[in-house]
Amino acid sequence: MPFGDFPILNYLSNIIDILLVWYVIYKLIMVIRGTKAVQLVNGIIVIVLIRMLSAFLELHTLQWLMDQALTWGFLAIIIIFQPELRRALEQLGRGKIFSRTGSDEDEHQSKLIEALLKSTDYMAKRRIGALISIERETGMSDYIETGIQLNASASSELLINIFIPNTPLHDGAVIIQKNQVAAAACYLPLSESPFISKELGTRHRAALGVSEVTDSLTIVVSEETGSISLTKNGELHRDLKQDPLRELLEKELNVNHGSPSSTRWQWRGKKNG
Repeated sequence: MPFGDFPILNYLSNIIDILLVWYVIYKLIMVIRGTKAVQLVNGIIVIVLIRMLSAFLELHTLQWLMDQALTWGFLAIIIIFQPELRRALEQLGRGKIFSRTGSDEDEHQSKLIEALLKSTDYMAKRRIGALISIERETGMSDYIETGIQLNASASSELLINIFIPNTPLHDGAVIIQKNQVAAAACYLPLSESPFISKELGTRHRAALGVSEVTDSLTIVVSEETGSISLTKNGELHRDLKQDPLRELLEKELNVNHGSPSSTRWQWRGKKNG
Protein backbone atom coordinates (compact mmCIF):
# COMPACT_ATOMS: atom_id res chain seq x y z
CA MET A 1 0.00 0.00 0.00
CA PRO A 2 1.55 3.36 -1.02
CA PHE A 3 2.59 5.99 1.52
CA GLY A 4 0.07 8.40 0.00
CA ASP A 5 -2.74 6.52 1.78
CA PHE A 6 -1.18 7.43 5.16
CA PRO A 7 -0.76 11.23 5.51
CA ILE A 8 1.55 10.95 8.53
CA LEU A 9 3.89 8.49 6.80
CA ASN A 10 3.84 10.62 3.68
CA TYR A 11 4.75 13.67 5.77
CA LEU A 12 7.61 11.83 7.48
CA SER A 13 8.94 10.48 4.21
CA ASN A 14 9.04 14.03 2.78
CA ILE A 15 10.99 15.24 5.80
CA ILE A 16 13.46 12.36 5.53
CA ASP A 17 13.81 13.00 1.79
CA ILE A 18 14.63 16.69 2.35
CA LEU A 19 17.08 15.94 5.16
CA LEU A 20 18.92 13.36 3.06
CA VAL A 21 19.22 15.76 0.13
CA TRP A 22 20.58 18.50 2.38
CA TYR A 23 23.02 16.05 3.93
CA VAL A 24 24.31 14.97 0.52
CA ILE A 25 24.76 18.63 -0.46
CA TYR A 26 26.60 19.28 2.81
CA LYS A 27 28.97 16.35 2.26
CA LEU A 28 29.68 17.51 -1.30
CA ILE A 29 30.56 20.95 0.02
CA MET A 30 32.92 19.36 2.57
CA VAL A 31 34.59 17.31 -0.18
CA ILE A 32 35.30 20.27 -2.47
CA ARG A 33 36.10 22.76 0.27
CA GLY A 34 39.61 24.08 -0.04
CA THR A 35 40.13 22.83 -3.60
CA LYS A 36 40.11 24.56 -6.95
CA ALA A 37 36.60 23.20 -7.43
CA VAL A 38 35.32 26.01 -5.20
CA GLN A 39 36.12 28.56 -7.90
CA LEU A 40 34.41 26.34 -10.47
CA VAL A 41 31.29 26.20 -8.31
CA ASN A 42 31.32 29.98 -8.18
CA GLY A 43 31.47 30.00 -11.98
CA ILE A 44 28.43 27.72 -12.20
CA ILE A 45 26.52 30.03 -9.87
CA VAL A 46 27.41 32.99 -12.12
CA ILE A 47 26.10 31.11 -15.17
CA VAL A 48 22.81 30.36 -13.40
CA LEU A 49 22.42 34.00 -12.38
CA ILE A 50 23.12 35.15 -15.93
CA ARG A 51 20.52 32.66 -17.19
CA MET A 52 17.91 34.06 -14.81
CA LEU A 53 18.78 37.65 -15.70
CA SER A 54 18.66 36.99 -19.45
CA ALA A 55 15.21 35.39 -19.07
CA PHE A 56 13.98 38.39 -17.09
CA LEU A 57 15.34 40.89 -19.65
CA GLU A 58 14.29 38.68 -22.59
CA LEU A 59 17.81 38.47 -24.00
CA HIS A 60 17.05 35.43 -26.14
CA THR A 61 20.51 34.81 -27.62
CA LEU A 62 22.25 34.99 -24.24
CA GLN A 63 19.51 32.84 -22.74
CA TRP A 64 20.04 30.18 -25.42
CA LEU A 65 23.79 30.17 -24.77
CA MET A 66 23.24 29.75 -21.02
CA ASP A 67 20.75 26.95 -21.66
CA GLN A 68 23.37 25.10 -23.73
CA ALA A 69 25.97 25.62 -21.02
CA LEU A 70 23.64 24.21 -18.37
CA THR A 71 22.44 21.35 -20.60
CA TRP A 72 25.95 20.08 -21.26
CA GLY A 73 27.24 21.16 -17.88
CA PHE A 74 26.58 17.75 -16.33
CA LEU A 75 29.28 16.09 -18.44
CA ALA A 76 31.60 19.03 -17.80
CA ILE A 77 31.08 18.69 -14.05
CA ILE A 78 32.03 14.99 -14.16
CA ILE A 79 35.25 15.84 -16.00
CA ILE A 80 36.15 18.94 -13.97
CA PHE A 81 35.34 17.47 -10.57
CA GLN A 82 36.90 14.08 -11.27
CA PRO A 83 39.42 14.23 -8.36
CA GLU A 84 36.75 15.34 -5.89
CA LEU A 85 34.26 12.72 -7.08
CA ARG A 86 36.90 10.02 -6.79
CA ARG A 87 37.74 11.14 -3.27
CA ALA A 88 34.04 11.10 -2.30
CA LEU A 89 33.60 7.58 -3.69
CA GLU A 90 36.72 6.40 -1.85
CA GLN A 91 35.35 7.77 1.42
CA LEU A 92 32.02 6.10 0.71
CA GLY A 93 33.77 2.80 0.03
CA ARG A 94 35.69 3.04 3.31
CA GLY A 95 32.44 3.71 5.14
CA LYS A 96 33.51 7.17 6.30
CA ILE A 97 30.03 8.66 6.04
CA PHE A 98 29.97 10.28 9.47
CA SER A 99 32.87 11.75 11.37
CA ARG A 100 33.25 11.57 15.09
CA THR A 101 34.43 14.50 17.15
CA GLY A 102 34.95 14.97 20.86
CA SER A 103 37.63 13.67 23.20
CA ASP A 104 39.52 11.98 20.33
CA GLU A 105 39.78 15.29 18.48
CA ASP A 106 40.97 17.11 21.61
CA GLU A 107 43.55 14.39 22.22
CA HIS A 108 44.92 14.63 18.68
CA GLN A 109 45.11 18.42 18.84
CA SER A 110 46.81 18.29 22.25
CA LYS A 111 49.44 15.96 20.80
CA LEU A 112 49.84 18.30 17.83
CA ILE A 113 50.36 21.29 20.12
CA GLU A 114 52.98 19.41 22.14
CA ALA A 115 54.80 18.44 18.93
CA LEU A 116 54.74 22.06 17.73
CA LEU A 117 56.02 23.42 21.05
CA LYS A 118 58.81 20.86 21.34
CA SER A 119 59.98 21.24 17.75
CA THR A 120 59.85 25.05 17.64
CA ASP A 121 61.70 25.28 20.97
CA TYR A 122 64.42 22.97 19.64
CA MET A 123 64.76 24.90 16.37
CA ALA A 124 64.62 28.33 18.03
CA LYS A 125 67.53 27.49 20.36
CA ARG A 126 69.61 26.40 17.35
CA ARG A 127 68.33 29.12 15.00
CA ILE A 128 66.89 26.69 12.48
CA GLY A 129 64.41 28.52 10.27
CA ALA A 130 60.94 26.99 10.05
CA LEU A 131 57.51 27.78 8.60
CA ILE A 132 54.54 25.68 9.75
CA SER A 133 50.96 26.43 8.71
CA ILE A 134 47.95 24.76 10.36
CA GLU A 135 44.77 24.45 8.31
CA ARG A 136 41.48 25.33 10.02
CA GLU A 137 38.14 26.02 8.31
CA THR A 138 39.51 27.43 5.05
CA GLY A 139 40.99 24.63 2.98
CA MET A 140 44.64 24.78 1.92
CA SER A 141 44.65 22.02 -0.68
CA ASP A 142 45.87 24.40 -3.40
CA TYR A 143 48.99 25.17 -1.36
CA ILE A 144 49.49 21.51 -0.40
CA GLU A 145 49.64 20.65 -4.10
CA THR A 146 52.70 22.92 -4.51
CA GLY A 147 54.79 20.83 -2.13
CA ILE A 148 55.77 17.24 -1.45
CA GLN A 149 52.87 15.31 0.02
CA LEU A 150 53.68 13.32 3.17
CA ASN A 151 50.39 12.51 4.96
CA ALA A 152 52.35 11.57 8.08
CA SER A 153 51.56 11.78 11.77
CA ALA A 154 52.70 15.08 13.23
CA SER A 155 55.60 14.63 15.62
CA SER A 156 58.35 16.89 16.88
CA GLU A 157 60.99 14.57 15.43
CA LEU A 158 59.47 14.75 11.95
CA LEU A 159 59.09 18.53 12.02
CA ILE A 160 62.67 19.02 13.21
CA ASN A 161 64.08 16.72 10.55
CA ILE A 162 62.14 18.46 7.79
CA PHE A 163 63.68 21.85 8.58
CA ILE A 164 67.27 20.74 9.17
CA PRO A 165 69.35 22.92 6.76
CA ASN A 166 70.48 21.46 3.43
CA THR A 167 67.87 18.70 3.46
CA PRO A 168 65.57 18.28 0.44
CA LEU A 169 62.42 19.54 2.23
CA HIS A 170 63.75 22.35 4.43
CA ASP A 171 62.83 25.14 1.97
CA GLY A 172 59.20 26.19 1.97
CA ALA A 173 56.39 25.56 4.42
CA VAL A 174 54.98 22.53 6.19
CA ILE A 175 51.18 22.39 6.07
CA ILE A 176 49.33 20.50 8.80
CA GLN A 177 45.88 19.29 7.82
CA LYS A 178 43.58 17.34 10.16
CA ASN A 179 46.38 16.97 12.73
CA GLN A 180 48.70 15.38 10.16
CA VAL A 181 51.68 16.72 8.22
CA ALA A 182 50.02 16.88 4.82
CA ALA A 183 52.98 18.24 2.84
CA ALA A 184 56.37 19.92 3.10
CA ALA A 185 58.29 22.36 0.87
CA CYS A 186 55.03 24.16 0.04
CA TYR A 187 54.83 27.64 -1.46
CA LEU A 188 52.70 30.19 0.40
CA PRO A 189 51.58 33.56 -0.99
CA LEU A 190 53.72 36.49 0.12
CA SER A 191 52.04 39.45 1.77
CA GLU A 192 52.22 42.67 -0.23
CA SER A 193 51.44 44.88 2.74
CA PRO A 194 53.67 47.99 2.82
CA PHE A 195 53.48 48.10 6.61
CA ILE A 196 55.58 44.98 7.23
CA SER A 197 58.84 45.73 8.99
CA LYS A 198 61.87 45.66 6.70
CA GLU A 199 63.71 43.43 9.15
CA LEU A 200 61.26 40.59 8.51
CA GLY A 201 62.25 38.07 5.86
CA THR A 202 60.46 35.88 3.33
CA ARG A 203 59.19 33.41 5.94
CA HIS A 204 57.36 36.12 7.86
CA ARG A 205 55.94 37.60 4.66
CA ALA A 206 54.70 34.17 3.59
CA ALA A 207 53.16 33.58 7.02
CA LEU A 208 51.36 36.93 6.88
CA GLY A 209 50.36 36.35 3.26
CA VAL A 210 48.64 33.03 3.91
CA SER A 211 46.94 34.45 7.03
CA GLU A 212 45.43 37.20 4.86
CA VAL A 213 43.71 34.75 2.49
CA THR A 214 42.91 31.86 4.90
CA ASP A 215 42.08 31.45 8.58
CA SER A 216 45.14 29.26 9.14
CA LEU A 217 47.59 29.57 12.02
CA THR A 218 51.19 29.86 10.88
CA ILE A 219 54.26 29.53 13.11
CA VAL A 220 57.58 31.06 12.06
CA VAL A 221 60.99 30.37 13.57
CA SER A 222 63.50 33.03 12.55
CA GLU A 223 66.79 31.74 11.21
CA GLU A 224 68.53 35.02 12.11
CA THR A 225 67.32 35.58 15.68
CA GLY A 226 65.73 32.28 16.71
CA SER A 227 62.55 34.10 17.75
CA ILE A 228 59.16 32.41 17.36
CA SER A 229 56.21 34.24 15.78
CA LEU A 230 52.63 33.32 14.94
CA THR A 231 50.28 34.81 12.36
CA LYS A 232 46.48 34.67 12.17
CA ASN A 233 43.94 36.78 10.31
CA GLY A 234 46.64 39.10 9.01
CA GLU A 235 48.08 39.71 12.50
CA LEU A 236 51.67 38.98 13.52
CA HIS A 237 52.47 37.97 17.10
CA ARG A 238 56.24 38.25 17.51
CA ASP A 239 58.83 36.94 19.97
CA LEU A 240 56.57 34.38 21.61
CA LYS A 241 57.82 32.25 24.48
CA GLN A 242 56.56 28.73 25.08
CA ASP A 243 53.72 29.60 27.47
CA PRO A 244 52.17 32.41 25.35
CA LEU A 245 52.54 30.23 22.26
CA ARG A 246 50.79 27.34 24.01
CA GLU A 247 47.94 29.61 25.12
CA LEU A 248 47.46 30.95 21.60
CA LEU A 249 47.45 27.51 20.03
CA GLU A 250 45.04 26.05 22.60
CA LYS A 251 42.71 29.03 22.23
CA GLU A 252 42.68 29.04 18.43
CA LEU A 253 42.47 25.25 18.08
CA ASN A 254 39.70 25.02 20.71
CA VAL A 255 41.40 22.47 22.90
CA ASN A 256 39.30 21.85 26.02
CA HIS A 257 41.07 20.05 28.84
CA GLY A 258 38.91 17.94 31.07
CA SER A 259 35.63 18.93 29.45
CA PRO A 260 33.01 16.31 28.68
CA SER A 261 33.12 15.33 25.07
CA SER A 262 30.24 15.45 22.69
CA THR A 263 29.07 12.13 21.32
CA ARG A 264 28.77 12.00 17.57
CA TRP A 265 28.62 8.49 16.34
CA GLN A 266 30.42 7.37 13.29
CA TRP A 267 29.49 4.70 10.80
CA ARG A 268 32.55 2.79 9.63
CA GLY A 269 33.23 -0.22 7.50
CA LYS A 270 34.44 -2.02 10.62
CA LYS A 271 34.45 -1.07 14.28
CA ASN A 272 37.79 0.14 15.63
CA GLY A 273 38.89 -1.06 19.04
